[in-house]
Amino acid sequence: MTTPILRHQFFRHSSAKRVNTDATIAKALKAEYPGLQLVIAPSSGIDLLGYASAGHASFTSIDKASDELPSSLIWKVYVAPGRRIDGSPGRLAQNVIFAKFLYKWGDDEFILYMVDGRDGTSSYPPVRNNYILTTDTHKADALVIAAGQWGNELHEEVWVWDSGMWTKSAELYQSIRKSTWDAVILEESMKKAIIADHQSFFDSRDTYGRLKVPWKRGLIYYGPPGNGKTISIKATMHMLYDRKDPVPALYVRSFSSFAGPEYGISQIFLKARQYAPCYLIFEDLDSLVTDSVRSYFLNEMDGLRSNDGIFIVGSTNHIERLDPGIAKRPSRFDRKYYFPDPDRAQRVAYCRFWQRKLAGNRDIEFPDRLCGAIAGITDGFSFAYIQEAFVAALIVVARGGSDGGDGGDGSEGWSAAGWESVEGDEIADGWVGIADEDLDDGDLDDLVLWVEIKKQVAILREGMEEKRS
Repeated sequence: MTTPILRHQFFRHSSAKRVNTDATIAKALKAEYPGLQLVIAPSSGIDLLGYASAGHASFTSIDKASDELPSSLIWKVYVAPGRRIDGSPGRLAQNVIFAKFLYKWGDDEFILYMVDGRDGTSSYPPVRNNYILTTDTHKADALVIAAGQWGNELHEEVWVWDSGMWTKSAELYQSIRKSTWDAVILEESMKKAIIADHQSFFDSRDTYGRLKVPWKRGLIYYGPPGNGKTISIKATMHMLYDRKDPVPALYVRSFSSFAGPEYGISQIFLKARQYAPCYLIFEDLDSLVTDSVRSYFLNEMDGLRSNDGIFIVGSTNHIERLDPGIAKRPSRFDRKYYFPDPDRAQRVAYCRFWQRKLAGNRDIEFPDRLCGAIAGITDGFSFAYIQEAFVAALIVVARGGSDGGDGGDGSEGWSAAGWESVEGDEIADGWVGIADEDLDDGDLDDLVLWVEIKKQVAILREGMEEKRS
């Protein structure tokens, strides 16, 4: 059997100095397939194998190896699990250096070569192209458009801007699926207002158009840390993904980029305009918008370019650090929501959430009156601080540090409910309507959880006082 021309060219060329590999591959393909047309598309934006693996096409490896050369060169790459604690062994992925496939899309067939055309030893930027051989370039063009559109969509993912580039995060998507508005503790009228702000915006494109006003909106969540800003954003992301026409989320971690923060800001808003209508999220806004980039950021928000369809939410623990042009001027951030420390009724509700979590643990006695008692000694605490008091106290009990433990390492008889961490501002259903009554604490000093909670609250309060002073 005669070895195909292209395989000889590729392996001979790869063993010597490589200059303009793409031209070499294109020339060899034209020589090997004189009756076919060649369409070249970079795989960075056109993932034909991923598109097929998602069920939109199919491919099979073709071409047999000779005695001299393999038929393809594909690396097996081990991908470590995102979370070792989940027990996943990881998975195998493949890195195609050189391969040939018969590619079927609908009623059309193509010969597809995937070739690493990198010149030299540098790994950046990657240059891997799809070389599509066809009798009709229009059909190949249609395939490239379809695969490109699919690759540009989010598939149970969230766009994340970090370290100067956009990436799709399936992990963040899975995290927000666990967050719902039913599990967020807020003053009820405020919660309803936030939900209505988002739903009405994405339902009102025609209304904005009739009124001849820009279809954009901005909110700022502010207040002390640990009181619901982040979980409210996650619950909103979940709500918007569940709409009939899902609204994609774009999450910004920093403005950094290889060309400076101004370039990062421009790329962030460019992506938001491409994906509009969308939900653009800036956490810790006061840390992101520094003096050096403030004017550039403000220009992107309400400059000459249209931001129709973009709903922006920014969060901050220090609204006083924000420039007045951000915090006070309408048309940029139109409304501000304050997330205060929880009142007594909300603290009681949060304690009852922990009571339900520990209901199956025989080693922890948690009567109703304990909820009111803990709420009474945690005045001025955020949800995050109350959670820390519970977690620290439960760990002490689990280790056998007080009566009620097993006297050893605390593992025997200790249920998983005592260890599961929760959001500092998240709670199960049932808190709404709890009265701020003066619950009878009674004699609680014989309860080990109460004894340890008091100790942890005292430690945390001392730290709070030192921080204030």
